[in-house]
Amino acid sequence: MGKVIIATGIPGSGKTTVLGAAKERTNEKFSVVTFGTVMFDMAKKKKLVKHRDELRMLPRQKQREIQKLAGEKIASMAKSETIVVDTHCTIKTSSGYLPGLPEWVLHAIKPDIILIVESSAAEIASRRGRDDSRVRDDEDEEDIALHHEINRANATACSILTGATVKIIYNYDNHLDAAARDMAEIIEG
Repeated sequence: MGKVIIATGIPGSGKTTVLGAAKERTNEKFSVVTFGTVMFDMAKKKKLVKHRDELRMLPRQKQREIQKLAGEKIASMAKSETIVVDTHCTIKTSSGYLPGLPEWVLHAIKPDIILIVESSAAEIASRRGRDDSRVRDDEDEEDIALHHEINRANATACSILTGATVKIIYNYDNHLDAAARDMAEIIEG
């Protein structure tokens, strides 16, 4: 069985970009699985959503059901290889922050390491403003900073439940190489 690494960060932190750059830097053989894509595929098959950003608008019970199915699918993949799960530790919804990694998902995928990719609130606000490919909520820098705090708290709780280590990787503008190097070292370790 390979190890399972969770790469997380709030929208606009650049976790997917850092993960792609880290994959190019490492000799470690692993697969990247985007948790939201697995959830979206399952929800779309059930005709619950038409585009990915609708996932967070589903009723909480439906979100939980889809999360559990996605966790089980990823767990089956991790039996034969190292998997890096690209996901969000928390998802901002109309009723508050939903854990992206609830207990039932954590117990299914059994992570070894939880990586949090962070950038400054100002950088994230700027990145979101330039990204026309997604439908995102308008959040100011204070809201983004709060989301960082909630994300860290949730990652720590995930660590307590699973014994996984937690590492923060800083992805500041114009420093992608440093962030990718830090992530590659953790993946190879």
